Amino acid sequence: MVKDVSKKQETVRLGIIGLGNMGSAHARSILGGTVPDCQLAAVCDEDAGAGGRFPGVPFFKDPAELMNPSVIDAVLIATPHYSHVPLGIAALGAGLHLLMEKPIAVHKNDCQRLVSAYRKRRGKQVFSAMFNQRTDSLYLKIRDLVRGGELGEIRRVNWIITDWFRTEAYYASGGWRATWAGEGGGVLLNQCPHNLDLYQWIFGMPASVRGFCTMGRYHDIEVEDDVTAYFEHRNGGTGVFITSTGESPGTNRLEVTGERGKLVMEGGKLSFTRNEIPMSEFSASSREGFTKPAVWDITIPVEKRGEQHVGILKNFVGAILRGEELLAPGVEGIHSVELGNAILMSSLQGKTIDLPMLGAAYEKLLKKLVSTSKSRKKRPVRRTTVEDFGKSFR
Repeated sequence: MVKDVSKKQETVRLGIIGLGNMGSAHARSILGGTVPDCQLAAVCDEDAGAGGRFPGVPFFKDPAELMNPSVIDAVLIATPHYSHVPLGIAALGAGLHLLMEKPIAVHKNDCQRLVSAYRKRRGKQVFSAMFNQRTDSLYLKIRDLVRGGELGEIRRVNWIITDWFRTEAYYASGGWRATWAGEGGGVLLNQCPHNLDLYQWIFGMPASVRGFCTMGRYHDIEVEDDVTAYFEHRNGGTGVFITSTGESPGTNRLEVTGERGKLVMEGGKLSFTRNEIPMSEFSASSREGFTKPAVWDITIPVEKRGEQHVGILKNFVGAILRGEELLAPGVEGIHSVELGNAILMSSLQGKTIDLPMLGAAYEKLLKKLVSTSKSRKKRPVRRTTVEDFGKSFR
């Protein structure tokens, strides 16, 4: 976070690199006036025709030409995953503030390269990640309850997050999608960085991971679209994380068991069954064999889903202009990438992975997968209709 702003300014001139689904959605949002004190100053895409979507906004085909402090103050990178790190490092080197779409990188080693480039700037720039679900009131309340100790020590976490349903048309909408060479992974790298980020943001990083991934279970793709993972934490607590892009209607249910009760999030609602006496204390002191602690059944009121992508953009601009604390510091993006890498590596090698994992080992494994990946030219690309990605939580 930047506390001391070197020069007073009233507006952030933002450039967007990558005018695919998300980049275009961000551009439309800014042009629509949803982000105060932010001007869409330039856009960039390798497709020379993409600039026509935003008439009046300067268009560049070469990212290096856009990354000019005389043109922009900050850049939002929304390109395919593998380009995030080289573009991010270039932006930081040009003295620009950086907002990176998730994931911040494909693998841990690249995350470390990007974070290192940021730290070399000694806090002169703002670096944030597009973890928009950190603005969701449900997750904010859960984090407050867990981190504040209301549940006591956490014993078990179960998260079924299978409402990421995607069609074959979605995967065919870009030749880079769902390939090791183009995307570097499937549901864990594309949709679930949000959930993996929230998991570690709320509960902390596990000590070890055992993953079970199925490649192309529901779709004609070479990467994972169905995952079950088992986490072990240093305090003995466990977690089970289940996700898929092939189940409909799908489920989003988070259940947390702690010494002081059980928290359940599902269907936009949050309930807390609270033990009057912590369960271990009750177990040790009771003289009855089949009794349980008395409980309170509490429905916790929460507001709506929060500002999502717009909230992160507002916070990014506020950090640049007024030194506001970041909701999603870019350096924290390494954690969700490491969890996803560990799940995949565990599944492919058939063994438990201890954390922190060796980034070089996964990078080597990924390079082997990339060497056998389908060529982009062999993947048919079918254009889909324009969709409102602001509703997707992506």
